[in-house]
Amino acid sequence: MGAYILRRLALMVPTLLGIMIINFFIIQAAPGGPVEQAISKLQGRGDVTSRFTGGGEASAGARQNNSDLSRGARGLPPELIERIKKQYGFDKPIGERFLDMMRGYLVFDLGDSFFRNARVTDLVISKMPVSISLGLWTTLLTYLISIPLGIAKAVRDGSRFDVASSSVVIVGNAIPGFLFALLLVVLFAGGSYWKIFPLRGIVADDWRSLSWPDLIVDYAWHMALPVLAMTIGGFATLTMLTKNSFLEEIGKQYVLTARAKGLVERRVLYGHVFRNAMLIVIAGFPAAFVAVLFSGSLLIEVIFSLDGMGLLGFEAAISRDYPVMFGTLWVLSLLGLVVGLIGDLLYMVVDPRIDFATRGA
Repeated sequence: MGAYILRRLALMVPTLLGIMIINFFIIQAAPGGPVEQAISKLQGRGDVTSRFTGGGEASAGARQNNSDLSRGARGLPPELIERIKKQYGFDKPIGERFLDMMRGYLVFDLGDSFFRNARVTDLVISKMPVSISLGLWTTLLTYLISIPLGIAKAVRDGSRFDVASSSVVIVGNAIPGFLFALLLVVLFAGGSYWKIFPLRGIVADDWRSLSWPDLIVDYAWHMALPVLAMTIGGFATLTMLTKNSFLEEIGKQYVLTARAKGLVERRVLYGHVFRNAMLIVIAGFPAAFVAVLFSGSLLIEVIFSLDGMGLLGFEAAISRDYPVMFGTLWVLSLLGLVVGLIGDLLYMVVDPRIDFATRGA
């Protein structure tokens, strides 16, 4: 087990390096970088990226990035252009910039934001609680709904309950999370009907003055609608996975043997079937959490005014704030790899028969 963990930790190094190399050089080739952004603002032309939104213009702009910079800088003193390049580190070759960035990342120095006047580490730390809250509670709620529902569907396979619940699952899976979020806002957050839940932040503005019980209630009240909106489309796959896992195990010989010995159905299901059927479901919890953290939160953060990692990364991409872009990518990639390792170790917790020492991966 220890050797397996060490191998997995060692594999994280080239994996992270590969992720950063690919993204770094692709983003460097994109038009409208931070130097062009700064020049555009100095000349009062607004966001330079808006000039590259046409169909073929983006790729053409990427190929002619240097000539675009020269044309955009007309009328500005060359000394000023050089100072802008030096300010953002573009006076160095691209390879040297990458190595400087990675040396900082090894000691978790993510640098300074180009346009926010703040350290990237501080920005990530300030936004992480929102994203972790959304990801963790959404994943927990999804599991709390999906596992009991999947087991009930497997036990009653083909019944009216199975058919009716499948219809609900299909409808829930077909509704985009952001549309359901808008519906919740209209109904329960003062959009048109009732103002029951708050529409901004994860805690009230005066949360520092609240007692611990009141703070917990306030936090839950703020998170209720965003988490519900993100859960609506996420439980369908897990429900069907749970059902199919149970159906597969129920048909195996050891279940027939247990029933032949006179064990009650509840003992058979939860004493024998549950551990084997839940192996893939429970061990997939970390991966499900990372999937929610990476993919599902941007629109929800915008709709409910939640200032999290999704919104931070989106704004950084629009403004070409490279330190924030690469810093958030580094943190989320590292988090994803670590949580993936935890997911593998959960297999051993769920089923001790698994021996990591014999694995070559």
